[in-house]
Amino acid sequence: MTHNKLFDGIVIFVHVVKSGGFSAAANDLGHSTSFISKALNKLEAKLGVRLLNRTTRSISLTPEGKLYYQHCQQLIDDAESAFDLVTQNDFNPKGRLKVSCPVQFAHKHLTPIIEEYLSRYPNVNIDLNLSDRHLDVIGDGYDLVIRATAQLDESSLICRKIYSAKGYTVAAKSYLDKHGLIYHPRELSKHHCICYSNLKFPTKWDYLEKDGRHFIVDVKDKISCNDGNMLLSMALSGQGVARLPDFYLNEHIGNGNLTLLFPDLPTKPIDVFAIYPSKQHLSPKVRAFIDLITEQLH
Repeated sequence: MTHNKLFDGIVIFVHVVKSGGFSAAANDLGHSTSFISKALNKLEAKLGVRLLNRTTRSISLTPEGKLYYQHCQQLIDDAESAFDLVTQNDFNPKGRLKVSCPVQFAHKHLTPIIEEYLSRYPNVNIDLNLSDRHLDVIGDGYDLVIRATAQLDESSLICRKIYSAKGYTVAAKSYLDKHGLIYHPRELSKHHCICYSNLKFPTKWDYLEKDGRHFIVDVKDKISCNDGNMLLSMALSGQGVARLPDFYLNEHIGNGNLTLLFPDLPTKPIDVFAIYPSKQHLSPKVRAFIDLITEQLH
């Protein structure tokens, strides 16, 4: 079914989700907050479903709203692509690119990439969130999320590997002096371990034997945390054994703050992915960023 009011409220709805609230969307679109609120109410009434859960401090997408948002964003991207096509500007990244990236990975790798991206595409503004926490990519309105992950929880998301980091097992000298040296990963089951809770199975640590055979050690999580920098701090203070990517550890292993365990065993890589909503046509700003970060990190 099509009619002349089919698209009413869609742009406002997408802006509310992306900006995280009614006031921010009103500022972006040049309307009053009451106008934005009324437009959303009309859209929900027309659809016969609630799209947003509202509190005095925040909004969140309902399951129906999450599905509708993804399709609305696709409609807007397709409309922009159509405009660019007929104006002979079919690849012109522009607009606001909302990205989330782990803190330490961003400090280690992302600054020169962003500088190059903005130099190539001056019509893009970047909204960068540095965090290790699990995000609702669609519900939080992100164009792109960079994460180390083994498996996606949602089929509506796409991931593209952009980097492989070496993973290391480390402990402070103070911990090893107190609890004894560790010669093989299977001994870890008797030790205090500091686990990264964002993983699907944070207490299952996988390793490779010298001959390349894969095995898993079940460890005990003395400390569990969703932030890599805090895991590093706890390891440095002698609280236990941690596993972290190389971009957290290089300087600390080099200066002796941390001891690298099992140096004679092959290291299993930690893959880093760009994660984004499944779309038939990626917007130029997202495609350009993914292409550049893949180019720069390989």
